[in-house]
Amino acid sequence: MGFWKSFFATILALLVFSVLSFFLLIGLIGALSADQEVVVAENSVLRLNLDAEIREQHAENPFEGLPILGTEVASVGLIELKEAIRHAKDDPKIKGIYLTVSYPMTGFATLEEVRQSLIDFKSSGKWVVTYNDMMSEGAYYLASVADKVYMHPIGDVEWNGLAIEVSFFKRMFEKLEIKPEVFRVGDFKSAVEPFILDKMSNENRLQLTETIHSIYDHVLEQVALSRNMPKAQLKEISDKMLVRNGKQAVQFGLVDSLLYEDELTAELKNRLSLLESDDIEFIKLNKYRKSYSNYSSSKNEVAVIVGDGEIMPGKGNENTIGGDKFAAEVRKARENEKVKAIVIRINSPGGSFQASDIMWREITLAAKVKPVIASMGDYAASGGYYMAMGCDTIVAQPHTITGSIGIFSVLFDASGLMSNKLGISSEEIKTGEFGEMITVSRPLSDIEKSVWQRKTEEGYEVFTGKAAEGRNMSIEELKKVASGRVWTGAQAKERGLVDILGGLNDAIEIAASSAGVADDYRVKYYPRKQDFFSELMLQLEENAKVNALKEELGVYYPLYQQWQHVQHYQGTQARLPFELTIQ
Repeated sequence: MGFWKSFFATILALLVFSVLSFFLLIGLIGALSADQEVVVAENSVLRLNLDAEIREQHAENPFEGLPILGTEVASVGLIELKEAIRHAKDDPKIKGIYLTVSYPMTGFATLEEVRQSLIDFKSSGKWVVTYNDMMSEGAYYLASVADKVYMHPIGDVEWNGLAIEVSFFKRMFEKLEIKPEVFRVGDFKSAVEPFILDKMSNENRLQLTETIHSIYDHVLEQVALSRNMPKAQLKEISDKMLVRNGKQAVQFGLVDSLLYEDELTAELKNRLSLLESDDIEFIKLNKYRKSYSNYSSSKNEVAVIVGDGEIMPGKGNENTIGGDKFAAEVRKARENEKVKAIVIRINSPGGSFQASDIMWREITLAAKVKPVIASMGDYAASGGYYMAMGCDTIVAQPHTITGSIGIFSVLFDASGLMSNKLGISSEEIKTGEFGEMITVSRPLSDIEKSVWQRKTEEGYEVFTGKAAEGRNMSIEELKKVASGRVWTGAQAKERGLVDILGGLNDAIEIAASSAGVADDYRVKYYPRKQDFFSELMLQLEENAKVNALKEELGVYYPLYQQWQHVQHYQGTQARLPFELTIQ
């Protein structure tokens, strides 16, 4: 008995020691990382690797750049990236930017933001050079802005136009014996189509066709300007897929030269007036960000409140917009006398109708006392547009997916799945004619369905009424561009849903000018990011939950994941009418 007591005591002690050592190591590395002073060497080149997910904001991580955990960063913050490029423009130690980008994981509106920052950088007389083994359509769109576009001799270029892919789940639901209960308003509110159809409706096909052509038309225009080529020639190359590799890309003027890495190095050394034996002083984005401060002594603040992800009730998380949390941030900015103007930065396909309305209310209250400007990213659709329509001015990129003014409601009758596949049955006792209105264990009755349809129609009237008021349009005019129809930013401007085509910087400048502080202001971003260690604890907790579910559900875990995603659609939604991938 004494042996086993000693054995388990030793095991416990080792476990506690390991856990404490782990967190001590994290703390030590974090402290060292935070205190490290970065000095930029003379004649440096800012190195940007944008083969990453580009999100609105960067999640701080003290492990970045440490050899024990790898040197590559999985994600890049758009705001921080733009700030770094802006600082590099005026930094005498930075002579140019070396850009690598093959498959950026983001939308064209975000690429447009980065592209404009690079164009501004070049206005200083400094250069941008890009070199890649291969380039997707989005990568080339970004790379084309460089002074010189170089490729590996055995490289590939994708320049054959854009495509939109929409997935449909009707047959999967049939196999699982799940029946969607759908209630919607408007011909174009097709977010529910993947649940009830196995191909696109004519209305959805129309809006997607016009959307993708609008986006690509702008892409062609901008590449034509950057490469000094006729737009028609670029379109012909794309339509006929005349370019598939590096050699053809040089032949048709998309790429300047094919170089091996040693030849590229020699070219860069020549630009920097270095000897063959000299090393190039590269500095990466995350290290460069630590070399400067954004501190400003101005007492006038422009608050940029960032909403990135699906709209959900409550607090949300780093991947979603929590309606209550976002509304609280707007309220604090409204009540803060130092905040002279507010920019609502939106990158969202929409989500919860009620959460969208909660945020709209706070935005309209703020707009009564100080300028509030909306800045749209890749998406500001449905619930995302709901947030914007309470602002004084709406700024969008030509590529932005917006509009989708409409709502839908969907519930899922999973009684067949539960009874026939899982062996679960249920009974409901109720006091009146109506039972539980959100349920998966039984189909809705006809009278319950009529209630949901009326509720959806009433929500649509609320949405369109507030949109018409916010845009100073009659309800009849507004409904002509509503019905859940999706527009690009360029199309939305033509129809009065957007005021100005531009990026985040434009929205900030408009906000400062409207507040009368254009010559003296500082920019602060909200909500403030949680510290890394709090995020780590949450992630560890989430991982523990996931592992427990995997252990419990076994082969059924993938079905559980699908169901969790579907549940986001439960109830009344103001959401983009499809989950699309533009390639």
